[in-house]
Amino acid sequence: MTTTRPADVSSATTRVLLIDDDAELGELLGEYLAREGFVLDGETDGARAVERLAPGGYHLAVLDVMLPGLNGFDVLRAVRASSRIPVLMLTARGDDVDRIVGLELGADDYLSKPFNPRELVARIRAILRRTQGGADAGVARAPEQLSVDDVTLDLGRRVVLRAGAPVVLTAVEFSLLELLMRAAGSVVRRDDLARGALGRGLLPFDRSIDVHVSHVRKKLGPRPDGGERITTLRAVGYLYTMRPEPRARRR
Repeated sequence: MTTTRPADVSSATTRVLLIDDDAELGELLGEYLAREGFVLDGETDGARAVERLAPGGYHLAVLDVMLPGLNGFDVLRAVRASSRIPVLMLTARGDDVDRIVGLELGADDYLSKPFNPRELVARIRAILRRTQGGADAGVARAPEQLSVDDVTLDLGRRVVLRAGAPVVLTAVEFSLLELLMRAAGSVVRRDDLARGALGRGLLPFDRSIDVHVSHVRKKLGPRPDGGERITTLRAVGYLYTMRPEPRARRR
């Protein structure tokens, strides 16, 4: 399977594909995002949207759950089979099931309709900062690696290796893992993870971080000694564990 990477934000105008059959919303967002420096293309058909995203010419997709024909979940499932492009899902206000299903299928974040266009722009920028490495993405920097036990993060290339084998993570999953590994051995609060990986605080009854952490757990599997890599401290946060140092033998 060939995995399509998101386009490089630093080398071109930021292109966003809105997949929604609401023509009025598309026109409104197109004008607003243009003022914010984005180029927004619209697509009303889910199957055509999958085809348009395949070449990798977009930096991010905004995907509505309610689409005629191929619905938003089907589109996301098809996109995630070959691409890591960041996806922000639009869901009906108060519909927790849609939010959780979208996150389970690999969405990076969600936004409930109706929404303020300013919040959409803030969410898009937060996701792209994590995807592209921030405002200095175009500046050459020394490659940085972060390793704990058999897991290594190549922060420059945004590649994850477990025992030398690549592990495919979404942009948000990579950011979460980076935050947890930098604090390995210490608890990271859920709200701090949300602000660091999603660029926002948690909303009431918001399970987005929990779903993303669950994905990272499954993809990494257990530690080499069989222990759990990421443990949950209920109502507090998460802890990336490390193998205990072997004790010196007494003579």
